[in-house]
Amino acid sequence: MARLLVVVPHHTDPPARLGQWLREAGLELDERHLSAGDPLPGDLTGHDGLLVLGGPQSSLDPAEVSPELVEVRALLATAVAEDVPTLGVCLGAQLLAQVGGGSTRVGVEGPEVGATLVAKRDAACADPLFAPLPLSPDVLQFHHDEIDRLPTGATLLASSVLYPNQAYRVGEHVYGIQFHIETDDAIIRQWAESDSVGVAASGLGIETICARAAAVHPDVAEVWAPFAGRFAALVQEHARRRPAPVGN
Repeated sequence: MARLLVVVPHHTDPPARLGQWLREAGLELDERHLSAGDPLPGDLTGHDGLLVLGGPQSSLDPAEVSPELVEVRALLATAVAEDVPTLGVCLGAQLLAQVGGGSTRVGVEGPEVGATLVAKRDAACADPLFAPLPLSPDVLQFHHDEIDRLPTGATLLASSVLYPNQAYRVGEHVYGIQFHIETDDAIIRQWAESDSVGVAASGLGIETICARAAAVHPDVAEVWAPFAGRFAALVQEHARRRPAPVGN
């Protein structure tokens, strides 16, 4: 069975529904929860893909503020160098942009929060993961920083009204998405209740944010569960290409 390394930078953003979809697609998930002190491997040996989720940390945090992100960046850099199937979500996408030669900053339009749409770019029509998506799929947003410059040579796949760099691909198999697809109703409520700045910037109340998220979560599942399956297929193909261990 193909093995996916799942890096959870903070307990408030578990793999949740995305993890379920990936397991249903046939992947074995090796979850490392950094808030619980789980160690990260030094490289991706023994794993066929990488998933890095989000968290309240900022991609702009120096090592002394968020030391746990140092090793996450190193794994993402390895994934880029080796073109290992990878998906970075929100914070994960921002860290991926940094290690790939792009950059992040505090979002110039303020926090982007709640249920919204992103729009596919022309290049998405030729991408194996994004081509089958509708033109404007539902997503959930909850970020304060933005990816202001994509990694060197990256392909832009989706944008939103506030922030253009919503989804991108580096090489052939490494993807970043600024938005969330893994959330459920309980996760969105937890985020809304703990992010007064983001909620205020949205112009909506907590109950409205939660109600709108609950309304679109079924549509998110309909669109993004098959996307997860296509990503799992990339991981499985990588596993088939991995050399078999040498016997005694």
